[in-house]
Amino acid sequence: MALIQHSDFADDSWIRLDDASEAPIGAKIIVSLERWQRDRESLLGRNAPVGVLLKSNQPPALIAADIDRLSLIALEFPKFTDGRAYSYARLLRERHGFKGELRAVGNILRDQLFFMRRVGFDAFEVPDRARAQEWLKSFGDFDVVYQETGDGRRRPVRVREPEIGG
Repeated sequence: MALIQHSDFADDSWIRLDDASEAPIGAKIIVSLERWQRDRESLLGRNAPVGVLLKSNQPPALIAADIDRLSLIALEFPKFTDGRAYSYARLLRERHGFKGELRAVGNILRDQLFFMRRVGFDAFEVPDRARAQEWLKSFGDFDVVYQETGDGRRRPVRVREPEIGG
């Protein structure tokens, strides 16, 4: 497994804990939603960043009250045909104002990276470090977009519209 952050490969400084493991002192940890809900107070009392992994059937509303306390939210793509994490990413960024790392995990395909970044993901767990440059090239696959998202890119129709007041 390899990690892409902000359009380049990076070392992963986070540890993903299962629900029974002890959290190493000072380590950045990612826990399941169930563990977050069960151990929330003790996790918040740690002197280290905490992240939560949401499965595709766990909407961001379940952690909305704690968004400002989380440094990372990982959204799972369990299979190619399950795109709920795209919607969850947009909700986290645009509705809930999440500013931390938003990580895509699970069944990530090279062809999806461009679109995942558009909806707010800034980190991606990808399976194939050996083909690193091919994965990174995917961020430049398209020059024109047809849907507006929170990334600020405008659709061709909007680019051709005159500026209001100009």
